[in-house]
Amino acid sequence: MTSEAAVSTPAAISSTPAKRDYYWLRSFVAGGVAGCCAKSTIAPLDRVKILLQAHNPHYKHLGVFSTLKAVPKKEGFLGLYKGNGAMMVRIFPYGAIQFMAFDKYKKLLRKQMGISGHIHRLMAGSMAGMTAVIFTYPLDVIRARLAFQVTGDHRYTGIANAFHTIYLKEGGVLGFYRGLTPTLIGMAPYAGFSFFTYGTLKTLGLKHFPERLGRPSSDNPDVLVLKPHVNLLCGGVAGAIAQTISYPLDVARRRMQLGAVLPDSEKCTSLSKTLKYVYNGYGVKKGLYRGLSLNYIRCVPSQAVAFTTYEFMKQTLHLN
Repeated sequence: MTSEAAVSTPAAISSTPAKRDYYWLRSFVAGGVAGCCAKSTIAPLDRVKILLQAHNPHYKHLGVFSTLKAVPKKEGFLGLYKGNGAMMVRIFPYGAIQFMAFDKYKKLLRKQMGISGHIHRLMAGSMAGMTAVIFTYPLDVIRARLAFQVTGDHRYTGIANAFHTIYLKEGGVLGFYRGLTPTLIGMAPYAGFSFFTYGTLKTLGLKHFPERLGRPSSDNPDVLVLKPHVNLLCGGVAGAIAQTISYPLDVARRRMQLGAVLPDSEKCTSLSKTLKYVYNGYGVKKGLYRGLSLNYIRCVPSQAVAFTTYEFMKQTLHLN
């Protein structure tokens, strides 16, 4: 029996074009479902993170847990899920593209460029994350704007209105890509270390402790996969490491995305200016790493659910 990490290109890919297309469709669905499940799990924490990162005037004096309590009191329970509709519209294609691109880039680096070992996971993960961001970034901007709003102080009435308003008042199409540079710079280490850490832990676990940590895949008994609770653990560790490295860039990204919504938006027009402004005004702990404790709480279950769901969907859709 071989581990899944050691299995070469699936048979479906090397067969007829029709089957190849069907394989990529199933892969697309698997990644999309994994992304939606992961983000739905931590949607309330995502809302609080945005409020804290951008110092929303209604909650800027509160901490993580105080904000979690204050939002339902001020905006109702569904206030914790504000902006989640736009998130689901964005995250399905984002998750689908990211996981598909990771597999594609990994094979490209190994077969076409001769890059293998752990480094090809890091490179493939970085490129996959950036690819997914470029395709879905406008939806992320919309989601951030909607999540930043507080009941009684609305600038946008919904997803369509946010698209229309930003397009008319913030420079057309370019308004939807404000903050793209720090996002791509931040996504490279985040996605890279996330896939790298998960893949490395998975390979080492199945190699050294196959009976304790692994089990036969439900769709292919010859392939060894991690047990669900081990998958959750590996995904959580991967998320924690990746977020720690990339968090300051995430703070800068959010401030640039929110743009005209913030009173100090003119000081956040570029990555370097935004990082300098946040550092000078709020410091490291209360500025560049504000909300990091919340990020640990949200990124661990998010990545754990994402990788575990993707592995489950791969078996369900016969991708192993």
